[in-house]
Amino acid sequence: MSTLVWFRDDLRTSDHPALRRAVDRGEPVVCLYVLDEVSEGVRPLGGAARWWLHHSLTALGERIAELGGRLVLRRGAAGDVVPEVAREAQADLVLWNRRYGGPERAVDAALKEGFGEDGIEAHSFAASLLFEPWTVRTRQDERFKVFSPFWRACLEKPEPRRPEPAPERIPSPEEHPRSEDLGDWGLLPTAPDWSGGIAEAWEPGEAAAERRLERFLSDAAEHYEDERDLPGVEDATSGLSPHLRWGEISPYTVWHRARESGRDVESFLSEIGWREFAWHTLYAHPDLATVNLDRRFDAFPWPELDEDELAAWRSGTTGVALVDAGMRELWHTGTMHNRVRMVAASFLVKNLLIDWRIGERWFWDTLVDADAASNPFNWQWIAGCGADAAPYFRVFNPDRQVERFDPRGVYLTRWGAAEEGREPIVDLKESRKAALAAFEEIKQEG
Repeated sequence: MSTLVWFRDDLRTSDHPALRRAVDRGEPVVCLYVLDEVSEGVRPLGGAARWWLHHSLTALGERIAELGGRLVLRRGAAGDVVPEVAREAQADLVLWNRRYGGPERAVDAALKEGFGEDGIEAHSFAASLLFEPWTVRTRQDERFKVFSPFWRACLEKPEPRRPEPAPERIPSPEEHPRSEDLGDWGLLPTAPDWSGGIAEAWEPGEAAAERRLERFLSDAAEHYEDERDLPGVEDATSGLSPHLRWGEISPYTVWHRARESGRDVESFLSEIGWREFAWHTLYAHPDLATVNLDRRFDAFPWPELDEDELAAWRSGTTGVALVDAGMRELWHTGTMHNRVRMVAASFLVKNLLIDWRIGERWFWDTLVDADAASNPFNWQWIAGCGADAAPYFRVFNPDRQVERFDPRGVYLTRWGAAEEGREPIVDLKESRKAALAAFEEIKQEG
């Protein structure tokens, strides 16, 4: 008999409860990753995410091999593939860490039921959130809809568990189930290969995540509160978002290392809290990427899509310097400074009057850290239709944002948007008025 550990968005060996329980059991362990983009409701990955996944799986496979194991790779519907591999491995126990998206929960629940009928034990563990969605509720036993009271409630709970070390060795079976070749999955761009800038900016994998956390806590954390909103200051933020998205490091590790660093980390940890809030919201609203949380916005009078304006936004050629700099950073590195993300998103929705879902899909395709919760959650927040949303009338003025957060134009210069002299594709003041007028229509109807 053996134990099957199913890896998902937890591509690490440290603080991996499912792997730890499997190793502690003492039976041979089979490590499995399934690329499932076909199960009902499961969202296929964007291009930048696929690049990251390829390199993260490479790093994970090497790490598991160092510990004496092997990572088995399969493609297909998880509901078919996982039982198939369990049979091949003669597994009598299947373990995984929990997921919180609606389609993923449905897959996992069906698998657990099917394994039970076959006499195979299946157990899951908390590993990707500090506080699971059903554990943080209002006094009326409802989900929180505003961040501040949500995070206060989290902080009033017992301290999150301490992270568990990686196993010293993974006991391996004499024969592993068949594994597919990662290169055959076509995760990397080839025609053309647009990933050069991303490769320069990022190193996927568990070891890189650990190094990035230590570097942040030893240096940038000291100035995080003052510099996190300044896009011109390089390495002012942790850079952990893609590592957390892929589970190359656990939030428990981040939490306790930050707490023990001797730095003032409350603002930083509140950003971890914002990530938690996004997942709690997705848990309650699995259709977060397509349906307005504020249903009044279902009646929002979006004008006919102007393809030229959308293309200018995507390519960073709008003539609005901060927006253009951000969109170029996104295309080159697969990420964008958070302050600039808000400005670029606000410009699309409230100056160009383009549906937030179109922008969400573009970020889904181009961000290395886009996940099923944070990406749509943050777009809805900017659009004014989300949880704890910025009021719709709060329209980011890109020029004012430059004055406040990049007054010397360091960020604009870095991305070639400082002195282009390009004419803006819309008038900021007039387009703001049009957006507010459109909002008044649904406000009156609501």
